[in-house]
Amino acid sequence: MTEQEQEQAERFTVGYALAPKKVSSFIRPSLLEHAKNRCIDLVPIDPDTPLIQQGPFDCIIHKINGEDWKKQLEDFSIKNPNVAIIDPPEAIQRLHSRISMLDVVKELKIHEQGTTESLGIPKQVVIYEQESLLDDLCFPVIAKPLMADGSPNCHAMSVVLNGEGLKKVNYPIVLQEFVNHGGVVFKVYVVGDHVSCVKRRSLPDFSPEMMGSSSNGLLTFSRISNHGEENQNGHGNTMNHAVEEAEMPPLSFINEIAIGLRKAMKLNLFNFDVIRDAKVGDRYIVIDINYFPGYEKMPFYETVLTGFFRDVLDRKSLSMKEHHDRDDNAIKL
Repeated sequence: MTEQEQEQAERFTVGYALAPKKVSSFIRPSLLEHAKNRCIDLVPIDPDTPLIQQGPFDCIIHKINGEDWKKQLEDFSIKNPNVAIIDPPEAIQRLHSRISMLDVVKELKIHEQGTTESLGIPKQVVIYEQESLLDDLCFPVIAKPLMADGSPNCHAMSVVLNGEGLKKVNYPIVLQEFVNHGGVVFKVYVVGDHVSCVKRRSLPDFSPEMMGSSSNGLLTFSRISNHGEENQNGHGNTMNHAVEEAEMPPLSFINEIAIGLRKAMKLNLFNFDVIRDAKVGDRYIVIDINYFPGYEKMPFYETVLTGFFRDVLDRKSLSMKEHHDRDDNAIKL
């Protein structure tokens, strides 16, 4: 679009309410330029000024937690019903609890014909104190904080290799079954109708010998998919090779999961992590779901996000025009 055409075209304003760290990683000059070329202005929302006093906006994207922000969005929506809010706070909030986060996966009905792929989630249990540990707990397990709400400690996860390691975790905790998966995790990014799947390095497989030989019993890391980079122990090249050689899951299978999750969760901006069971090659397991993830790591994220914004805004503009036309016809009658 030429500069003259941009000046004549209708422009839209998308307000973003994000934490400073998220702004620096997501709102890059390349994204701003792509948006500008599609007649979209991305403008920051001031967290210190009531939302109702800001704008005008055609759309709002956000990743801020808390009842105050939720109330501000509700009040703003009541007074500005034509502004698209991406996404509803109550829908986002369901992903904040690791106790129930993955329940939505169990409700999906995957009917991909002609394939043998199956979908599941890992076994997990919530432990509130060490004394309540189960005798039949199978190692290794992933120890995760109960909440996934963006707080400083929500990514303080670890691999527990044996009973000695369980003495060192902080309770309450979610203990999630660890499934050997060849050291590869498939990260699936969803942006409205768009689905993108990439493969990343993950934790290595654990053998019984590795678990029994560990005196510490606890392997700490901040994010599972980055662990391979943090703890290469001389196996970095091997793990990189595993990622390169890993076969991608069938795209139709991944798309069906993404569409099902989007409809069930009523969310447009999220990603989910999938692993492939090393013992049962056609068994896939969803281990995590995140709202508004690090899209800057997704290929061509500027084009994808700008296209999504434009689709939302065009649908909103068309809906308002149709509503206006109906009102005009009613007046004529």
